[in-house]
Amino acid sequence: MTDLSPLGWTPGLDAELPAGARPGRVARVDRGRLTVLTADGELRAHPAPALLEDAGPAVGDWVALRGELAVAVLPRRTAFTRVVAGRTSAEQVVAANLDLVLVVDALTTAPRLRRVERYLAVAWGSGATPVVVLTKADLCDDVPAALAAVAEDAVGVDVLAVSSVTGEGVDAVRALLGPGRTAAMVGPSGVGKSSLANALAGTAVAATRGIRETDGRGRHTTTARELHRLPGGGLLVDTPGMRELGLVDDEGIDTAYADVTELAAQCRFRDCAHRTEPGCAVAAAIEDGRLDPARYTAWRKLQAEAHRQALRSDARARAAEHQRVKALHRAYRSQPNRLR
Repeated sequence: MTDLSPLGWTPGLDAELPAGARPGRVARVDRGRLTVLTADGELRAHPAPALLEDAGPAVGDWVALRGELAVAVLPRRTAFTRVVAGRTSAEQVVAANLDLVLVVDALTTAPRLRRVERYLAVAWGSGATPVVVLTKADLCDDVPAALAAVAEDAVGVDVLAVSSVTGEGVDAVRALLGPGRTAAMVGPSGVGKSSLANALAGTAVAATRGIRETDGRGRHTTTARELHRLPGGGLLVDTPGMRELGLVDDEGIDTAYADVTELAAQCRFRDCAHRTEPGCAVAAAIEDGRLDPARYTAWRKLQAEAHRQALRSDARARAAEHQRVKALHRAYRSQPNRLR
């Protein structure tokens, strides 16, 4: 097979390719049409109808191609997934097959720690390695203090400050993206993801607009997820700002809040509710200032949210199975020659 490592190919995936198909990596999805990167260049493809029954391919996916038809999505090694915005339990893969998740926020205001923690919980659950990137460092009066505040909560995560205007810190982010490594930038609108993408690429790969004078935030520009190839050989997924980031499960919560979960494991009682129980290590840490009560509250809130999502997903699965069984019964009863 032609060397696909510049596109982030995972060794061993060739065994998953259907006979007669060739691999391609999804760079963009536009109303069902796919922009796919292959060893021979970029092409436009259509997903087979069967793929659309399961939400279809996501940006970063490897697909099996027969001509201009994507007939299968190859197994994902990682995926940044969220619950679709609104009153739903449906899940959406934002980007797949990632090595890094760049959690982006701007230094135009005081660090928004609870929001960063939420993104980190989802990022850890993706299977990729999260990195916090704080943009617009040129607009911050005290960058070291802001870095320290975020680093204290971002347990086990590198925290970098960058400026797409001055170039500060851009090389540090670029160094994380070696040949064939894929990162996705995630964060709310206006934090400078597109400007950072352009700075990393050394050219305008994403549209940008000026910042608002009222709060220094950028204006929303990215409208679709897109995979860009960088000059140094890395790959970068630029994503639109997320109005909501709902948790699909609780897989990344304990890692994002490793300090809190470690304290909880030290409680005298295994089922400690961390309220008034004797021997509660969490309550003791809050009392003596080792644990920020707001961080503890955020941990409990995300746990509860993940639990509610699990219940909704189970209910949806039961409903789907009920409909499947009903359809089988209807098909059976409609058979003219069945035994009576």
